[in-house]
Order: sequence, then C-alpha cells, then structure tokens
Amino acid sequence: MTEKDKCFSGPKSAFIAIVGRPNVGKSSLLNCMLGQKVAIVSSKPQTTRTRIMGIWTQDEVQLVFIDTPGLHKPHNKLGNYMVRSVNESVAGVDACLLVAEGGKEIAPAERELMQKFQAMGLPAVLALNKIDLLADKQALMGQIAAFTAEFDFAAVVPVSAVEKDGVDDLLEELTRLAQPGDHFFDEDELTDQPERVLASEMIREKLLRLLDKEVPHGVAVAVERMREREDQSGITDIDATIYCERDSHKGIIIGKGGAMLKKVGQYAREDMERFFDCKINLKLWVKVKEDWRNREGLLKNFGFDSSDFDG
Repeated sequence: MTEKDKCFSGPKSAFIAIVGRPNVGKSSLLNCMLGQKVAIVSSKPQTTRTRIMGIWTQDEVQLVFIDTPGLHKPHNKLGNYMVRSVNESVAGVDACLLVAEGGKEIAPAERELMQKFQAMGLPAVLALNKIDLLADKQALMGQIAAFTAEFDFAAVVPVSAVEKDGVDDLLEELTRLAQPGDHFFDEDELTDQPERVLASEMIREKLLRLLDKEVPHGVAVAVERMREREDQSGITDIDATIYCERDSHKGIIIGKGGAMLKKVGQYAREDMERFFDCKINLKLWVKVKEDWRNREGLLKNFGFDSSDFDG
C-alpha cells in the first residue's frame, strides 16, 4: 500500500483468498473473522468443496474473503474441481491469506502456494493457526523464520480460531491490504451463497461430524425445495436429498430404525433455525448414486462447474 493509499479516507476494499492445506482451519478462521458461521467445519480434511465467499465490512473497509478447498492431490473429478477452484481463486484476488498449522514444517502444498504468490506478485499474510494446541510456543519462532525465508509476507500472525486469539490482530493486518475503491456488497451482507446452498452445507456438516470416516466424502446434499409457508406461521419447509455411493453407506446414514438420519436432521435444523431466524420443517431422503464424484452430469446437478472437472 502506498503512502497515498494510507491517507485515503474514502471506501477501501480487497478480495482475499484464504488458502492452505486441508484441515488447517481455514473455514473456522473465516467464521471467526466474520463473527458468523458461513462455512461448514469438521475435523475431517477436504470439508470445503467449493469457493465460499465471506464478507467483512467495518467503517470504510470491506474485505471479501474467498474460502477455498484445501490444496491436495486429486483422486477423482470432484478432486480436480477442488484443486482448480484453489488455482482460480488465487488468480483472481488482490491478496492471499495463507493458513498453516502452528508448529509444523512447511508442506509441499504450502511451498507451491508461496511460489504462486511470488510469480503473480501477490501480497500475502501468513496466519499460523491452532496455537492453542502448542505446548511450547517457541516452536513458532523457527516456523516463522522458515516461512519468511521463502516468501516476504506482509505480516505473520499466530492465531487460534477456536479461542479467537489473535484474530483481531489478523484483521488489522489484512485491512492494510485494502485499496481505495467502492465496496462490492452491502455492509450487512455476510456471504454470496444462496440460502439453498447454505442449507445443504449445514446438512453435509452434520454428516461429516457424525458418520464413519469412509462415508462423508462420498456424500452430497441437494436441497430440492425451500419455501416459506403462506399461512403466516413463519415456518419454512425444506426438502433435501442425501446422495451416497453405496447401499452399505445408505444404511449407515439412515441408521438403526432411522436413528442416525433423525440425528442429522435434528442438528441441521437447529443450525438452520439459528441462521435463518425462523422455524424450519426439515425432511431428508437418502439415495444411492454410485461413483457420483466421477460423473460429470451428477456433479453439475450438485452445483459444480462442469468446465472445472478436468485438469
């Protein structure tokens, strides 16, 4: 940012891609910065599948965050889409926020991202997340030295998204990357995601949290209907279908006597009612679509851009 930009008193904005390896807490950090949950979170890697936009506005500054899938080696067409999503996000922003896990050595994916920043001349801030898990904070010093030796970050901020530690400092550093220009969204907007997408992601989050590790990445959720009743009751009806790849997975999702499906529905409904601020009547169905992660027609139906499946 130039001295002229620092003195500019009008509106400023920046598009910032949040990038990093799977399971380093990118979505948790986004939710923490926004003060509202717009991205689903679980302990399983590759939870985020698509680019999710989160909007933070304070006074004259607006930061538009793009939460991306974790950079990983793809094993199917859905994986190709996720990796392409990261690359395109980095190509179309003003700056990047690289999130790494505190106390860890630099991973190949992180080194690859820093090389992209360098090649594209992108400013970037490094957030070292999960510092609450570090018994010895001195480990951060060596990690910071290693990262800054490979890329000249605008700032390095240790944070804990879980404990909200360092997040205000991180936001302060990120606002320094904003450039003079009009805001792109109204100040009360939090995300660009349609309500149906938010609802489907809330359901998928519960599946990720409750199911065995071999099942969650083989599930997709499609909201077939979302409509507020016309009887002035304030109830919104949501019908959603959970797609899985095997009959055995369908049985696990439904559970004995429908117990698991009922639990998924209960937890998802509670989240929806908090977010949408209304009563929700949620109905869930489970269907088998074998190998859907490699079937372009099904991926397109689930909202993925078919032009990004290969690569």
